[in-house]
Amino acid sequence: MTATTTPTTAPTTDTHRALRGFLRLDAAASGALGIAAAAGAGVLDTWLGLSGPLLLGVGVFLVVYAAGLVALAARPAIPRPLTWVVVLGNSAWVLMSLGLAVGAWEQLTVLGAVVVLAQAAAVAVFADLQWATGLRRP
Repeated sequence: MTATTTPTTAPTTDTHRALRGFLRLDAAASGALGIAAAAGAGVLDTWLGLSGPLLLGVGVFLVVYAAGLVALAARPAIPRPLTWVVVLGNSAWVLMSLGLAVGAWEQLTVLGAVVVLAQAAAVAVFADLQWATGLRRP
């Protein structure tokens, strides 16, 4: 008599598929914001109330970060430690963004405050989705 077993890789594959999607979405958003910040630093500084060099630096960082997320999502298996790096990095980004909003409140324009807080909220959602699909798995 031959016994058949159900493969146990399906949930991991589905989990990785969802995590890959969230990493790619995070990469697209980070890359778009990074390109906008870096390319438009000279104009956005006045509109947002943030310094041009800060916007340029953040923009370059976000483009590099987006490339890293794309590379991570393309791996055959996404290691949990790297998923932790992304989730903790995104969480730190949210905290730093909130610190910027509070610390530079008088310097920020209304649009600047909205942009800083909106992108912090979006990154918090990414961190939660990446945690839920990449770290809550068995």
